[in-house]
Amino acid sequence: MQPRNSRLNSAALRGAVDLAAVKAAGEAAQKAEQARAERARQAAAGEAAGGDPVGTGYPLVVDVTEDTFEVEVVQRSTEVPVVVDFWAEWCGPCKQLSPILERLAEEYAGRIVLAKIDVDANQLIAQQFGIQGIPAVMAVVAGQLVPLFQGAENEANVRKVLDQLILVAEQRFGIVGTGGTGGAPAEGAEADAPRRPEDPALAAAHDALDRGDLGGAIQAYRNVLTEQPGNTEARIGLAQAQLLQRIEGLDLQSVRAAAAADPKDVGAQLRAADLDLVGGHVEDAFGRLVSTVGRTFGEDRDAARLRLLELFEVIGPEDPRVTAARQALARVLF
Repeated sequence: MQPRNSRLNSAALRGAVDLAAVKAAGEAAQKAEQARAERARQAAAGEAAGGDPVGTGYPLVVDVTEDTFEVEVVQRSTEVPVVVDFWAEWCGPCKQLSPILERLAEEYAGRIVLAKIDVDANQLIAQQFGIQGIPAVMAVVAGQLVPLFQGAENEANVRKVLDQLILVAEQRFGIVGTGGTGGAPAEGAEADAPRRPEDPALAAAHDALDRGDLGGAIQAYRNVLTEQPGNTEARIGLAQAQLLQRIEGLDLQSVRAAAAADPKDVGAQLRAADLDLVGGHVEDAFGRLVSTVGRTFGEDRDAARLRLLELFEVIGPEDPRVTAARQALARVLF
């Protein structure tokens, strides 16, 4: 028998949303920093011994074929941004651009990987990417296509594009290249960095969220992000607090009935997706919004797309359900 009052409150939903993801994200970031410090130490040791100065564990420049594309580009893009250079032997501008890309890939020491694709030998890949002319440079991040530029560019412009790509990969997808800096650690630095103390402002935001002070938590997380725009914990915490605030006072049965009665009612679909997510039905929430994006236009489409991106933040960029939903979103958008 169902209880007469099916209304959900934020206190009950905090367990369903799994706020431990905030802490896990911070720990993952700390481990990544420690791993980078260790790789830097190994790189310095390897260089001193006359070995590989980078120590990434995978080649920084690789020739890719149709047989190796899935592993070297798609799968690798979950670890590091993969820059794809489309070229051909007969292409003069390619011979100017490719050495620049190769040199920068080595210089960036694992923050990107360069995948070189000969369009004559791999015509199917070129067709799938919609290549109209070469040289053409694109990137794949977390399985998502990121167009960069077409035609030859000088090194300064290429460097700016790659810096922006790395920033987007870190902030939007949570992907940081696994290579070291290629140099030795600072004098006196430990290879295994000590665990950083928790930021007091971030701790206060977490406490507000735990108390159910959603307005206070939202403001506190925003304060942290103003000072630290790339703070993963604060970004996830803000997304979760906003989600919990949106569903306060919503009646589960009424929201779902309204969404089922009118699939074109974007507001109803957004509310239903929020409740799907906090109820643990993550794939249902994503699927609902992807479908809404696919059948709407203009402001309605933007509203559904942006809500979907907000829910991605709640779950976290490394979750395979987020990766699958990103791919589904790309299909309906393009």
